[in-house]
Amino acid sequence: MNKIVFACTRRSAGKTTIFTGLAKAMGKEVAYMKPFGDRLIYRKKRLWDYDAALLTNLFGLEENPEDMTIGFEHAKLRYVYDEARIKEKLQEVAKSIAKNREVLFIEGGKDLAYGVSVYLDPITVAKSLDAKLVLIVGGNDDVIIDDITLFKKYVDTSDINFLGVIINKIHDLDDFKSTYADKIEKMGVPILGMIPYAADLTYFSMDYLSEALFAKVIAGEAGLNKVVKNVFLGAMSVNEALRNPLFNKEGKLLITSGDRSDIIISALETNTVGIILTNNILPPSNIISKAAEKNIPLLLVSSNAYQVAGQIDKMEALLTKDNKEKIALAEKLVKDNVKVSAL
Repeated sequence: MNKIVFACTRRSAGKTTIFTGLAKAMGKEVAYMKPFGDRLIYRKKRLWDYDAALLTNLFGLEENPEDMTIGFEHAKLRYVYDEARIKEKLQEVAKSIAKNREVLFIEGGKDLAYGVSVYLDPITVAKSLDAKLVLIVGGNDDVIIDDITLFKKYVDTSDINFLGVIINKIHDLDDFKSTYADKIEKMGVPILGMIPYAADLTYFSMDYLSEALFAKVIAGEAGLNKVVKNVFLGAMSVNEALRNPLFNKEGKLLITSGDRSDIIISALETNTVGIILTNNILPPSNIISKAAEKNIPLLLVSSNAYQVAGQIDKMEALLTKDNKEKIALAEKLVKDNVKVSAL
Protein backbone atom coordinates (compact mmCIF):
# COMPACT_ATOMS: atom_id res chain seq x y z
CA MET A 1 0.00 0.00 0.00
CA ASN A 2 1.40 3.36 -1.07
CA LYS A 3 0.49 5.80 1.74
CA ILE A 4 1.19 9.50 1.23
CA VAL A 5 0.59 12.28 3.74
CA PHE A 6 0.18 15.72 2.17
CA ALA A 7 1.15 18.66 4.36
CA CYS A 8 1.02 22.37 3.67
CA THR A 9 2.59 25.40 5.29
CA ARG A 10 -0.41 27.72 4.92
CA ARG A 11 -4.12 27.55 4.23
CA SER A 12 -5.21 27.63 0.57
CA ALA A 13 -2.06 25.99 -0.76
CA GLY A 14 -4.24 23.95 -3.12
CA LYS A 15 -4.06 20.47 -1.60
CA THR A 16 -7.51 19.40 -2.78
CA THR A 17 -6.83 20.47 -6.36
CA ILE A 18 -3.54 18.58 -6.34
CA PHE A 19 -5.18 15.45 -4.87
CA THR A 20 -7.76 15.54 -7.61
CA GLY A 21 -5.19 15.98 -10.36
CA LEU A 22 -2.93 13.27 -8.93
CA ALA A 23 -5.74 10.75 -8.59
CA LYS A 24 -6.71 11.29 -12.21
CA ALA A 25 -3.09 11.32 -13.43
CA MET A 26 -2.07 8.17 -11.53
CA GLY A 27 -4.95 6.14 -12.92
CA LYS A 28 -4.95 3.96 -9.79
CA GLU A 29 -7.50 2.95 -7.17
CA VAL A 30 -7.21 5.80 -4.66
CA ALA A 31 -8.42 5.93 -1.05
CA TYR A 32 -8.58 9.10 1.04
CA MET A 33 -8.64 10.10 4.70
CA LYS A 34 -8.38 13.37 6.59
CA PRO A 35 -7.62 12.50 10.24
CA PHE A 36 -8.24 15.97 11.68
CA GLY A 37 -11.11 17.77 9.96
CA ASP A 38 -10.93 21.55 9.62
CA ARG A 39 -13.86 22.20 7.24
CA LEU A 40 -16.82 20.96 9.23
CA ILE A 41 -20.16 20.70 7.43
CA TYR A 42 -23.53 19.30 8.50
CA ARG A 43 -25.39 17.17 5.99
CA LYS A 44 -28.19 14.64 6.42
CA LYS A 45 -27.96 14.95 10.22
CA ARG A 46 -24.30 13.92 10.10
CA LEU A 47 -21.02 15.78 10.56
CA TRP A 48 -18.18 15.42 8.11
CA ASP A 49 -15.34 17.33 6.52
CA TYR A 50 -16.01 19.20 3.26
CA ASP A 51 -12.91 17.74 1.59
CA ALA A 52 -13.82 14.20 2.63
CA ALA A 53 -17.31 14.61 1.14
CA LEU A 54 -15.94 16.16 -2.05
CA LEU A 55 -13.24 13.55 -2.66
CA THR A 56 -15.66 10.73 -1.89
CA ASN A 57 -17.68 11.97 -4.87
CA LEU A 58 -14.69 12.77 -7.09
CA PHE A 59 -12.95 9.44 -6.53
CA GLY A 60 -16.14 7.39 -6.53
CA LEU A 61 -15.45 6.04 -3.05
CA GLU A 62 -17.91 3.77 -1.25
CA GLU A 63 -16.89 4.80 2.27
CA ASN A 64 -18.87 7.35 4.25
CA PRO A 65 -17.14 10.77 4.55
CA GLU A 66 -17.56 10.81 8.34
CA ASP A 67 -15.50 7.60 8.59
CA MET A 68 -12.50 9.32 6.99
CA THR A 69 -12.04 11.75 9.88
CA ILE A 70 -11.23 10.98 13.52
CA GLY A 71 -12.37 14.31 14.93
CA PHE A 72 -12.83 18.06 14.56
CA GLU A 73 -12.29 19.55 18.01
CA HIS A 74 -9.07 19.62 20.00
CA ALA A 75 -10.88 19.41 23.36
CA LYS A 76 -12.95 16.36 22.42
CA LEU A 77 -9.95 14.54 20.95
CA ARG A 78 -7.90 15.19 24.10
CA TYR A 79 -10.72 13.79 26.21
CA VAL A 80 -11.24 10.62 24.15
CA TYR A 81 -7.70 9.73 23.02
CA ASP A 82 -4.16 9.64 24.36
CA GLU A 83 -1.13 9.40 22.06
CA ALA A 84 -1.14 5.60 21.90
CA ARG A 85 -4.86 5.40 21.19
CA ILE A 86 -4.65 8.07 18.47
CA LYS A 87 -1.98 6.01 16.73
CA GLU A 88 -4.13 2.87 17.00
CA LYS A 89 -7.17 4.74 15.68
CA LEU A 90 -5.19 6.14 12.74
CA GLN A 91 -4.03 2.67 11.80
CA GLU A 92 -7.54 1.24 12.16
CA VAL A 93 -9.08 3.91 9.92
CA ALA A 94 -6.30 3.66 7.33
CA LYS A 95 -6.58 -0.12 7.16
CA SER A 96 -10.34 -0.01 6.80
CA ILE A 97 -10.43 2.76 4.20
CA ALA A 98 -7.49 1.55 2.11
CA LYS A 99 -8.84 -1.99 1.72
CA ASN A 100 -8.40 -3.15 -1.90
CA ARG A 101 -6.92 0.23 -2.91
CA GLU A 102 -3.50 0.90 -4.38
CA VAL A 103 -2.87 4.38 -2.98
CA LEU A 104 -3.99 6.12 0.21
CA PHE A 105 -3.96 9.92 0.23
CA ILE A 106 -3.87 11.35 3.75
CA GLU A 107 -4.57 15.06 4.07
CA GLY A 108 -3.00 17.14 6.82
CA GLY A 109 -4.67 20.17 8.35
CA LYS A 110 -4.52 23.80 7.30
CA ASP A 111 -0.83 24.16 8.24
CA LEU A 112 2.05 22.13 9.68
CA ALA A 113 1.18 22.88 13.31
CA TYR A 114 -2.53 22.17 13.12
CA GLY A 115 -3.35 19.19 15.34
CA VAL A 116 0.11 18.80 16.89
CA SER A 117 -1.25 18.91 20.47
CA VAL A 118 -3.55 15.96 19.72
CA TYR A 119 -0.98 13.98 17.67
CA LEU A 120 -2.72 14.60 14.35
CA ASP A 121 -0.33 17.02 12.68
CA PRO A 122 1.00 15.71 9.32
CA ILE A 123 4.48 14.86 10.62
CA THR A 124 3.11 12.74 13.47
CA VAL A 125 0.53 11.12 11.18
CA ALA A 126 3.26 10.18 8.69
CA LYS A 127 5.24 8.53 11.50
CA SER A 128 2.21 6.74 12.95
CA LEU A 129 1.21 5.28 9.57
CA ASP A 130 4.73 4.74 8.23
CA ALA A 131 3.71 6.89 5.28
CA LYS A 132 5.58 9.07 2.83
CA LEU A 133 5.36 12.84 3.27
CA VAL A 134 4.84 15.45 0.57
CA LEU A 135 4.91 19.18 1.30
CA ILE A 136 2.68 21.53 -0.72
CA VAL A 137 3.47 25.25 -0.76
CA GLY A 138 1.89 28.10 -2.69
CA GLY A 139 1.83 31.88 -2.89
CA ASN A 140 4.18 34.56 -4.13
CA ASP A 141 7.87 33.77 -4.62
CA ASP A 142 9.02 35.17 -1.28
CA VAL A 143 6.38 33.25 0.67
CA ILE A 144 7.29 30.01 -1.12
CA ILE A 145 11.01 30.34 -0.40
CA ASP A 146 10.41 31.36 3.21
CA ASP A 147 8.13 28.38 3.81
CA ILE A 148 10.48 25.86 2.23
CA THR A 149 13.47 27.28 4.13
CA LEU A 150 11.55 27.20 7.41
CA PHE A 151 10.52 23.60 6.79
CA LYS A 152 14.05 22.51 5.97
CA LYS A 153 15.65 24.31 8.95
CA TYR A 154 13.19 23.48 11.70
CA VAL A 155 11.22 20.34 10.78
CA ASP A 156 12.93 17.05 11.57
CA THR A 157 12.24 14.56 8.77
CA SER A 158 15.09 12.19 9.62
CA ASP A 159 12.79 9.34 10.67
CA ILE A 160 10.15 9.69 7.93
CA ASN A 161 10.25 9.24 4.16
CA PHE A 162 10.08 12.84 2.94
CA LEU A 163 9.57 12.70 -0.83
CA GLY A 164 9.81 16.41 -1.55
CA VAL A 165 7.79 19.51 -2.31
CA ILE A 166 5.10 20.42 -4.83
CA ILE A 167 5.12 24.16 -5.45
CA ASN A 168 1.72 25.46 -6.49
CA LYS A 169 0.22 28.67 -7.89
CA ILE A 170 3.44 30.09 -9.37
CA HIS A 171 2.69 33.29 -11.26
CA ASP A 172 5.79 33.29 -13.51
CA LEU A 173 6.89 29.69 -13.87
CA ASP A 174 9.95 30.27 -16.08
CA ASP A 175 11.27 33.04 -13.85
CA PHE A 176 10.72 30.96 -10.71
CA LYS A 177 12.53 27.96 -12.19
CA SER A 178 15.56 29.99 -13.26
CA THR A 179 15.76 31.95 -9.99
CA TYR A 180 14.86 29.47 -7.27
CA ALA A 181 14.85 25.84 -8.46
CA ASP A 182 18.59 25.27 -7.93
CA LYS A 183 18.50 26.98 -4.52
CA ILE A 184 15.70 24.71 -3.34
CA GLU A 185 17.43 21.56 -4.56
CA LYS A 186 20.67 22.67 -2.84
CA MET A 187 18.76 22.89 0.45
CA GLY A 188 18.17 19.16 0.10
CA VAL A 189 14.50 19.53 -0.75
CA PRO A 190 13.53 17.52 -3.86
CA ILE A 191 11.12 19.31 -6.17
CA LEU A 192 8.32 16.98 -7.24
CA GLY A 193 6.49 19.59 -9.25
CA MET A 194 6.07 23.27 -10.03
CA ILE A 195 2.52 24.19 -11.02
CA PRO A 196 1.66 27.53 -12.63
CA TYR A 197 -1.07 29.79 -11.29
CA ALA A 198 -4.39 29.11 -13.01
CA ALA A 199 -6.94 31.90 -12.66
CA ASP A 200 -9.79 29.56 -13.64
CA LEU A 201 -9.28 27.60 -10.41
CA THR A 202 -9.89 30.74 -8.34
CA TYR A 203 -13.40 31.42 -9.66
CA PHE A 204 -16.62 30.55 -7.82
CA SER A 205 -19.69 28.99 -9.36
CA MET A 206 -23.07 30.46 -8.47
CA ASP A 207 -24.04 27.10 -6.98
CA TYR A 208 -21.01 27.20 -4.66
CA LEU A 209 -21.88 30.74 -3.56
CA SER A 210 -25.51 29.82 -2.88
CA GLU A 211 -24.40 27.05 -0.50
CA ALA A 212 -21.59 29.04 1.12
CA LEU A 213 -23.86 32.02 1.80
CA PHE A 214 -26.88 29.88 2.80
CA ALA A 215 -28.81 31.82 0.18
CA LYS A 216 -32.33 31.15 -1.07
CA VAL A 217 -32.45 30.72 -4.86
CA ILE A 218 -35.55 32.57 -6.05
CA ALA A 219 -34.94 32.42 -9.82
CA GLY A 220 -32.53 31.17 -12.46
CA GLU A 221 -31.77 27.73 -10.98
CA ALA A 222 -30.65 26.51 -14.43
CA GLY A 223 -27.80 29.03 -14.36
CA LEU A 224 -26.26 27.96 -11.05
CA ASN A 225 -23.35 26.35 -12.90
CA LYS A 226 -22.24 29.77 -14.23
CA VAL A 227 -18.82 30.99 -13.07
CA VAL A 228 -18.17 34.31 -11.33
CA LYS A 229 -15.08 36.14 -12.59
CA ASN A 230 -15.80 39.65 -11.34
CA VAL A 231 -17.77 41.00 -8.38
CA PHE A 232 -19.59 44.33 -8.56
CA LEU A 233 -21.02 46.02 -5.48
CA GLY A 234 -24.11 47.94 -6.60
CA ALA A 235 -24.19 50.63 -3.95
CA MET A 236 -24.05 53.64 -6.28
CA SER A 237 -26.50 55.20 -8.72
CA VAL A 238 -27.25 53.27 -11.89
CA ASN A 239 -25.60 56.00 -14.02
CA GLU A 240 -22.37 55.71 -12.03
CA ALA A 241 -22.53 51.92 -12.30
CA LEU A 242 -22.93 52.01 -16.07
CA ARG A 243 -19.89 54.29 -16.37
CA ASN A 244 -17.79 51.86 -14.35
CA PRO A 245 -15.77 49.55 -16.67
CA LEU A 246 -16.18 46.65 -14.23
CA PHE A 247 -19.95 46.67 -14.75
CA ASN A 248 -19.53 45.40 -18.32
CA LYS A 249 -16.79 42.86 -17.62
CA GLU A 250 -17.24 39.17 -18.33
CA GLY A 251 -18.73 36.90 -15.67
CA LYS A 252 -20.07 39.66 -13.41
CA LEU A 253 -21.77 39.01 -10.08
CA LEU A 254 -23.88 41.91 -8.81
CA ILE A 255 -24.38 42.39 -5.07
CA THR A 256 -27.18 44.82 -4.29
CA SER A 257 -30.35 45.30 -2.29
CA GLY A 258 -33.53 43.83 -3.72
CA ASP A 259 -35.18 47.27 -3.87
CA ARG A 260 -32.58 48.55 -6.37
CA SER A 261 -34.71 47.67 -9.42
CA ASP A 262 -32.84 50.13 -11.66
CA ILE A 263 -29.41 48.56 -11.25
CA ILE A 264 -30.80 45.01 -11.24
CA ILE A 265 -32.53 45.56 -14.60
CA SER A 266 -29.32 47.04 -16.05
CA ALA A 267 -27.36 44.05 -14.80
CA LEU A 268 -29.79 41.60 -16.41
CA GLU A 269 -29.06 43.25 -19.77
CA THR A 270 -25.25 42.98 -19.47
CA ASN A 271 -22.61 40.30 -18.79
CA THR A 272 -24.13 39.11 -15.52
CA VAL A 273 -23.91 35.50 -14.29
CA GLY A 274 -25.81 36.08 -11.06
CA ILE A 275 -27.24 38.60 -8.61
CA ILE A 276 -27.13 38.45 -4.82
CA LEU A 277 -30.10 40.29 -3.32
CA THR A 278 -29.27 41.57 0.16
CA ASN A 279 -31.30 42.58 3.24
CA ASN A 280 -33.92 39.89 2.51
CA ILE A 281 -35.62 42.27 0.07
CA LEU A 282 -37.29 40.73 -2.98
CA PRO A 283 -37.44 42.70 -6.24
CA PRO A 284 -40.70 43.10 -8.17
CA SER A 285 -42.16 39.98 -9.80
CA ASN A 286 -41.37 41.19 -13.34
CA ILE A 287 -37.66 41.29 -12.49
CA ILE A 288 -37.81 37.79 -11.02
CA SER A 289 -39.51 36.56 -14.21
CA LYS A 290 -36.90 38.23 -16.41
CA ALA A 291 -34.05 36.63 -14.44
CA ALA A 292 -35.73 33.25 -14.78
CA GLU A 293 -36.07 33.68 -18.55
CA LYS A 294 -32.38 34.51 -18.86
CA ASN A 295 -31.27 31.75 -16.44
CA ILE A 296 -29.54 34.33 -14.25
CA PRO A 297 -29.67 33.14 -10.63
CA LEU A 298 -31.11 35.48 -8.03
CA LEU A 299 -29.82 34.61 -4.53
CA LEU A 300 -31.59 36.10 -1.52
CA VAL A 301 -29.61 36.68 1.70
CA SER A 302 -30.31 38.52 4.94
CA SER A 303 -26.92 40.27 5.23
CA ASN A 304 -26.24 43.71 3.79
CA ALA A 305 -24.19 44.25 0.63
CA TYR A 306 -20.93 45.10 2.38
CA GLN A 307 -21.18 42.08 4.66
CA VAL A 308 -21.75 39.78 1.68
CA ALA A 309 -18.84 41.32 -0.24
CA GLY A 310 -16.61 40.75 2.79
CA GLN A 311 -17.70 37.11 3.05
CA ILE A 312 -16.95 36.49 -0.62
CA ASP A 313 -13.58 38.20 -0.35
CA LYS A 314 -12.55 35.74 2.38
CA MET A 315 -13.84 32.64 0.60
CA GLU A 316 -11.61 29.96 -0.84
CA ALA A 317 -12.64 28.75 -4.29
CA LEU A 318 -12.94 25.07 -3.47
CA LEU A 319 -13.60 22.42 -6.10
CA THR A 320 -17.10 21.03 -6.39
CA LYS A 321 -18.04 17.59 -7.69
CA ASP A 322 -20.03 19.00 -10.63
CA ASN A 323 -17.33 21.36 -11.89
CA LYS A 324 -15.94 19.19 -14.67
CA GLU A 325 -13.92 22.02 -16.21
CA LYS A 326 -11.97 22.64 -13.01
CA ILE A 327 -11.41 18.93 -12.45
CA ALA A 328 -10.09 18.51 -15.99
CA LEU A 329 -7.82 21.53 -15.53
CA ALA A 330 -6.46 20.14 -12.24
CA GLU A 331 -5.64 16.86 -13.97
CA LYS A 332 -3.85 18.63 -16.85
CA LEU A 333 -1.82 20.86 -14.51
CA VAL A 334 -0.63 17.85 -12.51
CA LYS A 335 0.14 15.71 -15.57
CA ASP A 336 2.11 18.53 -17.19
CA ASN A 337 4.01 19.77 -14.14
CA VAL A 338 4.34 17.06 -11.46
CA LYS A 339 6.62 14.00 -11.42
CA VAL A 340 3.75 11.61 -10.83
CA SER A 341 5.98 8.54 -11.08
CA ALA A 342 8.03 9.80 -8.10
CA LEU A 343 4.94 9.38 -5.93
